[in-house]
Amino acid sequence: MKPIKIMPCLDMREGRVVKGVHFVDIRDAGDPVEHARFYQEQGADELAILDIAATLENRKTRIEWVKSVSSVIDIPLTVGGGISSLEDIELVLKAGANKVSMNSAAVKTPSLVKEAAQEFGSNRITIAIDARRNKDMESGFELVVSGGNVPVGIDAVGWAKKCEEYGAGCLLPTSMDGDGTLQGYDIEYTRSISDAVQVPVVASGGAGSLEDFYSAAVDGGAQILLAASVFHFRTFSISQVKEYLRKKGLEVMP
Repeated sequence: MKPIKIMPCLDMREGRVVKGVHFVDIRDAGDPVEHARFYQEQGADELAILDIAATLENRKTRIEWVKSVSSVIDIPLTVGGGISSLEDIELVLKAGANKVSMNSAAVKTPSLVKEAAQEFGSNRITIAIDARRNKDMESGFELVVSGGNVPVGIDAVGWAKKCEEYGAGCLLPTSMDGDGTLQGYDIEYTRSISDAVQVPVVASGGAGSLEDFYSAAVDGGAQILLAASVFHFRTFSISQVKEYLRKKGLEVMP
């Protein structure tokens, strides 16, 4: 098992970091550049920026946000939201991102995943897989797009397998049932994805305790642990999380 990585996530709206519950009830969570600088100093292994309104507002990711954040860090930066073409990916990477995350556009045009992996390399392509529980799906999880608002009738685990086949280098599953609740990652969903693929899986959505991070790695099979609320509102520091995981016997990045 590779060392576990910790990845804070900056959900962005109108130039500010925000945080919601189930992708709604949005509240302000601070300045993105201040957070980015702070998280790197704290020992974050990677950082994510998600332009949460881009797809809903039918626009591209705000490139200026990518430039301002990437200018103050040197850890890997993943950017998502409104990325729907090879040109979009190129612009975001040129602005300082190391990786891009796609969701709605990949579902709409699956060939984009394959083309992006061929053009830029699999290690730069992350596919976000948002899902809700639906007993009618084979895995019990249905894919949703457009910020978690639109169910598309596709089995989420089946989609994860296809994304790996298309060349995605990383998968980021988020359970809409758990996002922002601080009730813990959706371990069942995370494990269903990690068991189905060989590429790294990012646990996302719902971290509220130190135990949640451990469970995501051990029970969920995730290699990268993403969190927002507990870091933005300083419930825990990144070093606290890493020290806890080390004491529990896990190897984490220094």
